[in-house]
Amino acid sequence: MTREPLPDPFAGEPDWAPLPPRPIVPVPATDDAELRGRRVLVGLPGLGWRADLRADDRVVQGSRTYIPVIPEHEWYRAEAEQTEVFAPLVPAERVWVETLGEREPEPRVVGRTDVLSRLVSLDGPARRRPVPVGETDAVAGRRVVQVVDAVERRDLRAVTEVHTSVDGDICVRVTTEVEWYRWAWSGQTPKTQEVPVHLLWIE
Repeated sequence: MTREPLPDPFAGEPDWAPLPPRPIVPVPATDDAELRGRRVLVGLPGLGWRADLRADDRVVQGSRTYIPVIPEHEWYRAEAEQTEVFAPLVPAERVWVETLGEREPEPRVVGRTDVLSRLVSLDGPARRRPVPVGETDAVAGRRVVQVVDAVERRDLRAVTEVHTSVDGDICVRVTTEVEWYRWAWSGQTPKTQEVPVHLLWIE
């Protein structure tokens, strides 16, 4: 008996289009061993979540475990300038770590308005699927992922909206996150790169 091959979830993608990057899947910080420098979310189930934070190594005080958490811009500044910053201690059970899930096919629905398809559980931070930059209204300042030859380039920020380059390509200018935050704390204009939109996703 001949077995039929399993369907390819990425069939139908044009040859020039890279596979989408992996989604962000938050997991409890109590499940993750290495925390220093990791992106985290802080909050309470049923209440809400705060993002754009980085963690340091766990601290044990008495019978409780805490995680030092600082705003991402302060973390980048401390790393770039080798300075100490104040990091509030957050109970470990209130911290979730951003991890990368399995790559999955993109839903090919543009301009979706069905609110029911966006409902999530409040038991934990929601899983975030990458969204093609070409299908979003605004991109400047957003976290983006560039995919080149199946390699994901993360820790990038968009510094412009979608535009046409001098060569006629539809592009977005991006910079590294350390350059993005240095722009804020020092006023130094970041080095940027023009990237075609079909290689970019909102993280």
